[in-house]
Amino acid sequence: MLYLKLAWRNIWRNKRRTFITMGSIVMAVVLASVMAAMQQGQYTQMIDNTVGSFSGHIQVQAPGYQDEPTLENSLEVDTSLLHQLSENQDILAIVPRIESFALAAGLQKTKAGMVIGIDVEAEQDLSKPNEKIIEGSYFTSNTDPGTLVAEGLADYLELSVGDTLVLLSQGYQGLSAAGLFPVTGILKFGIPQMNNSILYLPLETAQQFYGVSGRLTSIALLTENPKKTDQVVSKIEKNLNPNLAVLGWQTLMPELVQAIQADWGSGLIVLMVLYMVVGFGILGTVLMMTAERRFEFGVMMAIGTSRARMAVMIVLEMLFIISLGTLLGFMISIPIIYYFNLNPIYFTGEMATVIEEYGMEPFIRFSTDPMVLYIQAEIVFVIALLVSLYPLLYMKRMEPVKAMRR
Repeated sequence: MLYLKLAWRNIWRNKRRTFITMGSIVMAVVLASVMAAMQQGQYTQMIDNTVGSFSGHIQVQAPGYQDEPTLENSLEVDTSLLHQLSENQDILAIVPRIESFALAAGLQKTKAGMVIGIDVEAEQDLSKPNEKIIEGSYFTSNTDPGTLVAEGLADYLELSVGDTLVLLSQGYQGLSAAGLFPVTGILKFGIPQMNNSILYLPLETAQQFYGVSGRLTSIALLTENPKKTDQVVSKIEKNLNPNLAVLGWQTLMPELVQAIQADWGSGLIVLMVLYMVVGFGILGTVLMMTAERRFEFGVMMAIGTSRARMAVMIVLEMLFIISLGTLLGFMISIPIIYYFNLNPIYFTGEMATVIEEYGMEPFIRFSTDPMVLYIQAEIVFVIALLVSLYPLLYMKRMEPVKAMRR
């Protein structure tokens, strides 16, 4: 206890020196935490844009559908399967779907489009088409005869609400699929590829159009934490029919995983450079602190203070300073990160166009995952702790007589 009291008093004996050392640690924690939160926010956004808002974190499919996504590999579904999935507490939403392609035609133009048959209620938990309607209205039931068309596709086909869309395709087992569907609404997606190709049909209407009554191409599942997808997949596989394929988003979208890994690698290099700058910054303040206390160390050794006791004292002082600096940096980082989480950084002009071409919405929302802050604070704490070994090495080699010369 005596050592703790002496160490605490010593760090405040020279407030300027203590504040300079703490300031370098605070800036290190803030910079590292904010940068890591921005990077993690980008990954979360990438997952939400492509997985959490379209394909789902997990999909239940028929074997072979992932390699050959055709109606021939669709899944026969009964109420028992859906009920079994709903009993899993890790699953937040169950979204049945029919996905295929068709030739969409307006009065004078045609274009290939992606047809998605959706459960009118369940789909509101995933892609939220009801929130993307800019004109017209949402479906009233799963037997609604209308269609929702993405804005880019509607503009190309020169369609508006109330017009009739013609769809031509191939249905289940070679069946010819053709139908007329009134346009009940126009949707707008933030991602250009989706905005130029997607159209929705109510689930039963789509099943009737493709001749796949009682069948689905996939059942999309949403989980609370995308990082724990593999664990949830394992739990589902234990309880479901082994003939069904349960795939996590990492398997469904390997290109997204590769993009995140590539970006993480480049971001890690930047963080390593930042850590080096931080380390040398802290080292500079520690060198200054050691040089200023040279005479003090010499006097203490000259009056009989053992090197071991001085080492304990110095270690405690550095622990106090590092802990206070890390804690203060932690407290400053939190409001900054939360501010940019509530107020994302939006991009405009060419930068926005480039980001949209990669399938992302043109803004960055910082992550509020507590682990981001903990990890960065721990890394800076360890760096500062390693740098603080310098005074110990200096004191070990110090000669009291030379140290007391001014």
